[in-house]
Amino acid sequence: METKTEASGVAKKQSATVKKDVQKKLTQEAVEKTVKTETKVVPQKAEISLDERIQKFEKLRGLATQRERLAETLIELTKFNYNQDGSSSFFIRDSRHLEFKTTNSNLIKLVTSHLQSTLEQRKTEIEQQIVQFEL
Repeated sequence: METKTEASGVAKKQSATVKKDVQKKLTQEAVEKTVKTETKVVPQKAEISLDERIQKFEKLRGLATQRERLAETLIELTKFNYNQDGSSSFFIRDSRHLEFKTTNSNLIKLVTSHLQSTLEQRKTEIEQQIVQFEL
């Protein structure tokens, strides 16, 4: 087999082996870089003491209790029946025993619907906290 020479006098066979060596070297460097970047240090979770774990459990129990009370309040509010005939009344009493009382069914409906939407929103927030909670 003959080796043809170019005008510069360098054999094509030699230039082909040089190119292959360069390609191998570049490939090896690229592989080494990807291997180095892929090795990640996985942080280990710190050990939680028994007291801290109990505190977190109590917090979770508190959230569950809040959700339960909100659900009960929503059920009671849903049961509430306000009629147009004036048989329903709404009372608010403060710490000094001052009272606000109304039998206006439109106002009662407005207050109860706002209260219901607020309670539902709060219940959803607490449920999200419970789902995302980590012991």
